[in-house]
Amino acid sequence: MFTLATWNINSVRLREDLVARLLRDEAPDILCLQECKSPVEKIPMDQFRALGYGHIVARGQKGYNGVAILSRLPITDAGDRDYARLGHARHVAARLENGVTIHNMYIPAGGDVPDREVNEKFGQKLDFVSEMRDVFHADRPERAIMVGDFNIAPREDDVWSHKQLLKVVSHTPIEVEHLLAAQDAGKWVDITRQDIPEGQLYSWWSYRNRDWDASDRGRRLDHIWASPDIANAGHGSRVLRDLRGWEKPSDHVPVFASFDL
Repeated sequence: MFTLATWNINSVRLREDLVARLLRDEAPDILCLQECKSPVEKIPMDQFRALGYGHIVARGQKGYNGVAILSRLPITDAGDRDYARLGHARHVAARLENGVTIHNMYIPAGGDVPDREVNEKFGQKLDFVSEMRDVFHADRPERAIMVGDFNIAPREDDVWSHKQLLKVVSHTPIEVEHLLAAQDAGKWVDITRQDIPEGQLYSWWSYRNRDWDASDRGRRLDHIWASPDIANAGHGSRVLRDLRGWEKPSDHVPVFASFDL
């Protein structure tokens, strides 16, 4: 069995100590980080290695984007893909010794206006997810886990108010339609909702709301999916909500799942 976590850290160098605290307190076997905002060579690995995380597969950029997979288990680099040809470090894959491939994905946020005619970033987001769909159609995932900040909350109970967020980027019908098409193309199973099928569930709360806990206007933007051949091995899903209250936190919190593989 191994435990995996995904976390948009919003700068791994700025929040190095928060990552180390999570590794000490929760000890996932594998931690997938997004929005590292760092070249690979400047990711602060010394402290992570000292905690037992001696393996890393990452893609980085200065100041923005960036994805990294830290592991206590041996992993090998399984490549990356430049979705929508954006030239961004938004995907990296690593393979475990048991043959399971872990994809760490950071889908574009998409800007503020849900209209690709006036907002280039929204079009890039839709194109990114469309290419994911096409890739999964062409090469059906097997023994694969895909995690990350998808920047889309697909279900009505993945947001604090379905009605009020229908025209807000991350929960618009066209984004949800695109993400569900990508999910269906790969027959991916949403492990978090397999384990927690009912009720409001969030992994992100805006920095704009200082009293985030009391107002609880969250969205579930961070996901753990598994290919259908190993989905039944997934269990133990949890969202570490309390981390949003740590000092100088990310606006996202980690999402966990375990796999008996």
